[in-house]
Amino acid sequence: MKKFKRSARLVEMTQYLMSKPHTLIPLTTFADRYGAAKSSISEDLAIIKEVCESEGTGELLTLAGAAGGVKYIPKYALEQAKPVIEALCAQMGHPDRMLPGGYFYITDMLGQPSLMNDIGRMFASVFSNHDIDVVMTVETKGIPIAYATAAYLNLPVVLVRRDHVVTEGSAVSINYVSGSQKSLHTMTLARRALKERSRVLIVDDFMRAGGTINGMIELLREFDATVAGVGVLVESEDVSQDERLLHEYVSLMRVKTEAVDPRTKQLNVALGNFFDKSGK
Repeated sequence: MKKFKRSARLVEMTQYLMSKPHTLIPLTTFADRYGAAKSSISEDLAIIKEVCESEGTGELLTLAGAAGGVKYIPKYALEQAKPVIEALCAQMGHPDRMLPGGYFYITDMLGQPSLMNDIGRMFASVFSNHDIDVVMTVETKGIPIAYATAAYLNLPVVLVRRDHVVTEGSAVSINYVSGSQKSLHTMTLARRALKERSRVLIVDDFMRAGGTINGMIELLREFDATVAGVGVLVESEDVSQDERLLHEYVSLMRVKTEAVDPRTKQLNVALGNFFDKSGK
């Protein structure tokens, strides 16, 4: 067994904890891994805990007793998240991103691993205290956000499809009405993909009136599952409260296509309610 100096041990322990978020790790795991006494491991964890919490990168929870251990909970401090989303708002505001029907081109953003990493950590932070079994999204643009969020929550991803795929076996399909266009759509979920009575976190890239997310909620009822939370990257403010089908959610950005700067043609993109509610 290789012996580590404390400085090296602190680095390796931090990396180990961050690679296994929301996982209870017994102190004996570290004691055996580094050939160190539990008292030394406890001192190391106290240092890591102090640094994580002071830098806003996470919390270290300890559980005493024979079945105890330590658990790393990823966090994203609001003061650190704000400049990231403000920069994203500036990109989103460019008039070239606006598409017919009040939608936006964001595929290039969703393809940036570092940005998805930040967004996933933000959602994981705000929902860290919720009791969640899986992260769900609908194909296709929500997939990068779902996997990034699930990685920080250490949870599986469940993918809702627009059309049934024969290789997934029997499935449950429902029809739902788009909240903005009032058109009829279909979504389907393989029966094996989700256990009954699961607690589900829904994430998506864009929400207008909330018809698609509301459809996923209806689909979850077929599995006797419950919604633990809803997170969206961008919400549209072009719909009234009466038109909106969903009112409990966390958004990172808000956009109002009607409020276009007449001189620059820039769109009005602002911080979402993630910041209004202080991550509530």
